[in-house]
Amino acid sequence: MDELHWAWQAAIAALLVIAGIFALVGAVGMLRFPDFFMRLHAPTKATTLGVGGVLLASMLLTAARGSLGVHELLITLFLFVTAPISANLMAKAAIHLRSPSKAGPAPLDGP
Repeated sequence: MDELHWAWQAAIAALLVIAGIFALVGAVGMLRFPDFFMRLHAPTKATTLGVGGVLLASMLLTAARGSLGVHELLITLFLFVTAPISANLMAKAAIHLRSPSKAGPAPLDGP
C-alpha cells in the first residue's frame, strides 16, 4: 500500500475531526435538552452532519486511491433524505400524543 500525499491526509483528518465534534455536540444535546422536541433537534442536525463528515472523509480516501466512492455517496444521500423525514414524523406523532414541551405554547399572533 502506497502512502497518501500529505494534503489528502490533512483533508481527511480535518473532516474526521469536524465530524467528531458534530457528533459529540449532538450527543451532549441529547443528554442536556429538557424535553422531547428539543432532544429531537440534536441528532437530526448535529449527528447527521457528523456521520456525513465521516462519509465525506471516506469518499476522499477512495478518491485519493483512484477509485469512485459510490457506496459512500449512496449512504450519504440516504442519510440526508431519511433523517429529516423521520424527525418530522416523530415530531408529528409527539404533537398528536400531546407530549409536553418546556418551550410553552405557541403564540397565536405574529410579533
